[in-house]
This record gives sequence, structure tokens and C-alpha cells, in this order.
Amino acid sequence: MNDIRPTGLPRTDARFPGLRRRGFLAATSGAVGLGALALAGCSSSGSTDTAAKGGGKPQRGGRLRAAFAGGGASETLDPHASNLFADVARAKALFDKLADYGADLSAQPRLASGWEAGAGLDRWKVTLRKATFHDGKPVTAQDVLYSYRRITDPKRAFRAKADLEPVDLEASRALDERTVEFVLKRPTAGFPNVLAAFGAYIVPEGAERFDRKPVGSGPFRFVSFAPGKSAVFRRNTDYWDGAPHLDELEIVVANEESARVNALLGGQVEYAHELNPTTGRAHEGKGQIEILRLRNSGMQAFAMKTDRKPFDDRRIREAFFLIADREELVQGALSGAGEIGNDLFGKGYEYYADGLPQREQDLDRARSLLKKAGAEDLTVTLDTSPVAAGFPEAASIFRDQAAKAGVTIKVRTGSKDSYWTDILDSGTLCSYRSGAMPIETHLSQRLLTASTTNATHWRHKDFDALYRQAQSTKDTGQRTAVYQRMQRRLYAEGGFLIWGFADWIIGTARTVRGVETDAPANSLDWARFDKVWLA
Repeated sequence: MNDIRPTGLPRTDARFPGLRRRGFLAATSGAVGLGALALAGCSSSGSTDTAAKGGGKPQRGGRLRAAFAGGGASETLDPHASNLFADVARAKALFDKLADYGADLSAQPRLASGWEAGAGLDRWKVTLRKATFHDGKPVTAQDVLYSYRRITDPKRAFRAKADLEPVDLEASRALDERTVEFVLKRPTAGFPNVLAAFGAYIVPEGAERFDRKPVGSGPFRFVSFAPGKSAVFRRNTDYWDGAPHLDELEIVVANEESARVNALLGGQVEYAHELNPTTGRAHEGKGQIEILRLRNSGMQAFAMKTDRKPFDDRRIREAFFLIADREELVQGALSGAGEIGNDLFGKGYEYYADGLPQREQDLDRARSLLKKAGAEDLTVTLDTSPVAAGFPEAASIFRDQAAKAGVTIKVRTGSKDSYWTDILDSGTLCSYRSGAMPIETHLSQRLLTASTTNATHWRHKDFDALYRQAQSTKDTGQRTAVYQRMQRRLYAEGGFLIWGFADWIIGTARTVRGVETDAPANSLDWARFDKVWLA
């Protein structure tokens, strides 16, 4: 997520023995004048001077070691197969997308120097900047078309496939070496967000094997990769956005949060990704390490499978919405480091349906709904895992809350290594989370019939049709109305019980400078190391 998702690593890694804001679409205005829009000459989302934010002048040199949770021996450097946070950090080091999400979740140009919409919003011309792959070959329009066709190959299950669905890649073409004309299946006002889609990286034409010597256009070049252990990258001095300050970047895998913290405290790493709220509070302001908070960056939820018992009955789903005491969950599972949710993704983002009443616990109404559904003595298994901060705690708290409504919840703790793949198809209720992304991306990746990460099994053709209608609507106000209509339906009968939005907590050594804090997880400047330096 995205839900960019960290999974497990065996505890035997010898290296660690102890161990928003409202977005504005870059190419929407409410009327027909979109054809004149072009974004030219932009680079990152205002982050070219990010390194200076840490104080002092950026210095060149050194190796930064960054610890992430990983996925064990199954890890890959194939950027189109990215699912874990560690995957994305590695992919960002090696590859680029045409665009990426800024801090406000609007699309910012990356390999694309600009884009221009046709009057009908069904043709978009994308111009590439002058950039080269690590082998010296230029990034071309043919590389872009190859990458997108690889992602959308029907025999594969790459996550960006749902986002690229509006593109007719058979009709799309290279106008010249650095210009692509994308032909769309229908008018799409938010097409720049498609270019920024999670996992939509550009690779060289014909590239298929990535784990031995991957070639990208990113800020770092490949040195070595040991799945489940470590990946080492070296500065790309020819990077189009300026050479990184660091000589080398090493992304190491330390699955246990305690291992990442101990490695940071012991000087084995300089950056520790995803610390839990208790750790953050224990070390904040103490001077030994720096604690950085990306506010309200991660959605926290329980996912109910809407196509199987008992959650194929919308009355039971509504009862579960009403069982949740969200404030207790935020305080208990997140130690207060976040804010309550209202069963909708993207609080504060563009298109968010903020006019709906805040749901509160109502045990009497929940019992009544369960009785009407013939489920007064309901027993449900809740799958969870310590794969993410707060998951086991939230599961225990929700189990106790449900007991007050006469529901027995049996908490089942799953493997960190396979949790995220297991829960997509198995079970009926599970702990779930997501990083930031535009609301329309959340809908396309998780809530359409063909979505590859549809954890709630929400599959409704009329809902799919509303999504296509929203995409095709030129007027911003009318498009917002359609997206909010979709959200009202999810609020009433969807499968995501979204109880909170958590701060994302990162720890760094005191020598680290330039880590951007205004960068929700999944956005351009999150887990971005080419602007970081060591003092």
C-alpha cells in the first residue's frame, strides 16, 4: 500500500541478534480547458532542498543503512511486483515512475516532464525528460509502453494493473523517442494519477529478470541483493534529478521492530522504518536518536469478507461498525498516536465524504441488528499478526468490545511471512492497514471487481460503473459527487471497518539529515534516500 505491506522475516538474521491534506489533481479543472494543461520542467514535489531541512549544508559521502521489515527469501527487485515497504524502498532506489504523489497526493512529474490532455480527456500526450538508464541507454517512449504492457499482462497479477485499466495500450503509441500518446478506453480526468500509480515503474524494453543485475533509471545503481537480508546500491552520478549525496545505500531486513530499534541504538543502522508508538514515545526528545512522525499517515482497519458468511449479511457488517469504540482503539492500539476514522479511506483527501456523521459505538443498535440477522450468538475468527504495529493490540481490544454486544471473537495470530497474501483470500475478518494514496486509487486497487488486492471481496458491477463514471466526468464538482456517492454506499454497507489513522513513526541516527516529514507513506518523499545525507 499501500497497503504497501511489510511481511515477515525469521528471527535468525545474524546481523541483528537483538534485534493530509487535500490533494488537487494535477490535470483537472472543472471545465473543458484541460487540453491546454502541461506541466513542464518540474522535478520533485518541492524537495530539491529537502536535505537542508536537517540543518547545515548537505555533505557528500558515506553509506546509510536503513532497516525495514521484509518478506524473507521470496523478496524480489522486480519493481512491478512491489508490495512491501521494503520492496518500494528498493524500487525507488533503482527505478522511476512517470509521476509520483506529492505531499498533498497530487501527481508530480518524474520521468515525465509534462502531460497534456486532449479536449475529450480520452487522449493524453506525455513528454519524457532526458534521462538515461544505468547502462547509459536513454529512457524512451518504447520503454514506457513496454513497462505498462508488462504490468497489464493478463497472465500476471501486478498491483498497478487495476490503475492502468483505463489505458488502451494496443492503440497507444510512441510519437517519437520522448513522446507517448496514451489512448484511453474512456475519458479520464485524473489520468496523471494513473502515471503515479503504486508499482507503475518504467523498466528497459525487454527487461524480465531483475534480481541479478537490475537496470533502472533511479538515483542509485545496483551492487548486490540477498533476499530477506540486504540490498546495496551505489550513487548514480548521472541521475537526471541530481546525484544523491550518499555514496551508498544499504537496505537491510530486520523484521522485528525491536531488532530495528536495537540496531539503530547500537549504531548498526542509521534509519529504522516503522516504529511503534510506545517506542516513539520512549525515545522522543531523549537525544540518543531522532524520532520523526508522519502524521495520520496510515489507515487502520478491520476487513470483513462481504461475499461469505457471516459478513455477506449487511446487517452484520453494520453491527460491527457499531460495536467499535474508535477512540479506545486509537488510545489502546496506537497509544494515542493518531485519530479516529469513520469507515472511509482518505480522511482529509480530495473527494473525501466528510459530511457523513461520525460513527460512534452503539451496542444496543448492534445487538438489534444481530438479532434481526439471526446472529445473536455469533462467533467469528479475527485474523491478525504482529506484522504491523498495533495489530495484535487492536484485535484484543475489539474482541473485548464485541463481547459487550454478545459476539465472540476468536483472535488467530498468523505468520508475518505470509499474512498479507493469506488474508486476501482466506478467513472472514482480519486486521488491515494502508499507506496514503488518492481516494480514486484506493477504490481502483481494492474495491473494484477486478482489483488484485480486494481484501473485502467487494465486487459489484454497478459500483464499478460508478467508478468509470467518476473517471470520465470533466467537472470537478460533478466528479466529486460521484465519488462521494460511492463512499456513502461503502459507509452504509462496505466491508472496511476503518477505525483510525495512525502516525507513521521513523527513527534515525542523529547524524542523518534530510528525511522529509511532510511525506505520507506511499508518497514521493517517503522512503526516499537520494536527498538524505550524513552530517
